[in-house]
Parts: sequence; structure tokens; C-alpha cells
Amino acid sequence: MDLRIERGPAPAAPDASVEVVERKGRGHPDTICDALAEAAGNALARAYLERFGAVLHHNVDKVLLVGGASSPAFGAGEVRDPMEIVLAGRATDAVRGVEVDVRGIVLEAAWSELRRRIPRLRPQHARLSARIRPGAAELVSTFMRQAQTGVWLANDTSIGVGYAPRSPLERTVLAVERGLTEDPALVASPERGPDVKIMGVRRDDAAELTVADAFVGAELVDLGAYREAREALRRDAEALAAREPGPRATVSVNTADDLARGDVYLTVTGTSAEAGDDGEAGRGNRANGLITPMRPMTMESTAGKNPVSHVGKIYNVVATRIAEELVEALDDVAHVEICLVSRIGRPVREPQIARVRLWTDGRDPGELEAEVEARVRAHLDTTGALATRLARGELPVF
Repeated sequence: MDLRIERGPAPAAPDASVEVVERKGRGHPDTICDALAEAAGNALARAYLERFGAVLHHNVDKVLLVGGASSPAFGAGEVRDPMEIVLAGRATDAVRGVEVDVRGIVLEAAWSELRRRIPRLRPQHARLSARIRPGAAELVSTFMRQAQTGVWLANDTSIGVGYAPRSPLERTVLAVERGLTEDPALVASPERGPDVKIMGVRRDDAAELTVADAFVGAELVDLGAYREAREALRRDAEALAAREPGPRATVSVNTADDLARGDVYLTVTGTSAEAGDDGEAGRGNRANGLITPMRPMTMESTAGKNPVSHVGKIYNVVATRIAEELVEALDDVAHVEICLVSRIGRPVREPQIARVRLWTDGRDPGELEAEVEARVRAHLDTTGALATRLARGELPVF
């Protein structure tokens, strides 16, 4: 492994005069696609482990959601045409004459995840299909050999990046979305849909959050009730933001509304996917849960990829974990950026290059080289244990 440790200039996002951060929430069409891909991939990994004692070749990271059509209304509403979701990829469907019900495993996992994320969704509101083909014969046999040796080889030449710590605005955007969609007290408001998207903008010391939420028309009697619900959500979002460090954020909700005309953001199920807003895996949040154009980013999609050899998933998760550990464990290290590059066919734990950029409070990064290298290697050497946690769904990847 070629490990490069560098002193970086002042990190851009926390200190720049303008910062932009986005998060697509749990019911957003793109996030739904990521969630279904990850649920399907994890279900396959667990099935392979249970039946064969090893994760076999699979990547189900291609998911497309075609939005449906609906007629939301106050106190009512119906879905006229269902959304259509296609899960595609490759997976091992037989080993030494033993067949694996790949399609059944994928569809069961996807339906379960879809209902969990969109509780109001009914079977008639969505059509799911799985177009999972067997992997190439050489890939399947290669996987079997790797499973026996325990040395996993990268199945792609790819990039993984991570950084730490999050800026105050990044923490705020993440905390507000998670609070609005996961806090039991806030989720209990039945008129609020899980399709929440947040765009955070900071200009110098002034921060603004633009929040979109797909309100449920059946839970609102009229326009006045909608106005009150929207204002209550705004207050809750501001309260959640106020708990985080950094400048106090102002919040605007559903800014495309035209209350005078009665044009407001209503849905039947709580997601815009019911009425023409399409989705695709890999178009949403990066592995750290955010979209941060002013930070190191990669276009690599993480959800649905296998957790033992697909570096497009592994390296993005590992890079973030390394960066977080270095900031927390090493004195005088204020900020870290990690870039890991794989080479197909080489062991996952031996990246082609590992670049570590450190921002220190006056300390020479050269003094930290031995400890940084030891921590980087420790994380790369334990990707097997990480794979088990990923297969169990214990680590977020979008």
C-alpha cells in the first residue's frame, strides 16, 4: 500500500464564506431506491452466510423507481396509478447444485423495507420487479476461492473518500432530518410524511434550511389546518437545529406553496414517489448520509453492493471511519480527509494508494506518520468484521 500523509491547507467547507449541504430523507424517492438496494443486498448476504457459510458474489445496486399518479385532497385522496420499482443486478443463484431463490429473497426484503419506510403504502400503490441475473461464471468461482482463503480481492477499480469532523451545518442538516423522521414524538404527527428533504445554506455566519415535506392530505381537514401543520413543522425543525453547534438556522418549509391559490404540497402516502417524482439508487446521499459538494465526494453508489469485495461500498465506509477515529484519537489533529483507491484483482486490504490529509494545530504531520499508518492498516485489515456488520444492516451507507 502506498500511504501518503500530507499537511492540508485550511479545509474549505467549515471556513468558506458559503457552504451548501443537502440530505434526502428516508421517504425521498432516491433514498427509497438506496434503501431497497441495501435491504436486498443484505438479505442475500445473510442468506448466503446461513446456507453456505460465506458471502457469495452479488451486487444489486441498480434500482429505478418510476413515480405513479395520485389525486391527494384534504381529508381524502387516492393513488390512481402505482409507482413501479425495478431492482436489477447480479447474484449467485446456485452453488454445487443447490439453488438459491434470489428473486424471492430480493422481493421479500424490498417489500419489507418499502412498507417500513412508507407506512401508508398499500400493496396496490406499488409494483416491484426483480431482474437479477446470475454473475459471470469466473466471478462466481473466484468468489468461492476467496471465501475459502479469507483473502478478498477488489472486484473493481474504485475510489472511496471520507472526512471528519462534520461541520456545524452538516451536523444540523443531518440532525434535523433524522429528528423529523425518526423522533417518536415528532413522527407521531400523522399529517407529516416521511419524504423530507433539507437543503442547508450558510452565508458567513447566517444559516438557512429549506425543508420540503410531503404532507398527508387525509390527515388535514382544510387549508387552514395545512398552514398550521406547516408552521408546527417549521418550529420543530428550528428547535432541532438549535440543539446543534454553530450559527442559529432559520427554517422555511414547502416554499413552492401558493396558499392564496390553494396550491400546496399534499400526498396520499407521504412520499412524492406516488405522483411522478422518480428515483434512482446512487443519486442521493453519500456514505456519510449527506450531499456535500464543497467536500471530497465520489459518485460511487454504496447501497446494494456486496460487503466483502466491492470496494465502492467498503472504501467509502472505511475512509469515513478512519477519518473519524484519527480526529478523535490524535491530539492536535483538527481535520482529516481520506482517499482510498483500489485496483481490481488486488486484496481489498491493500489499496493502490491511501492518501491522508491532516490539518493540525501547529503539529508536524510527520510526527504522526507511524500512528496514522497503524490505524489505517488496522481498519483495512478488519474489513471482514466490517462486512458482517454491513450485512446485518448495522452501519448506515447513505
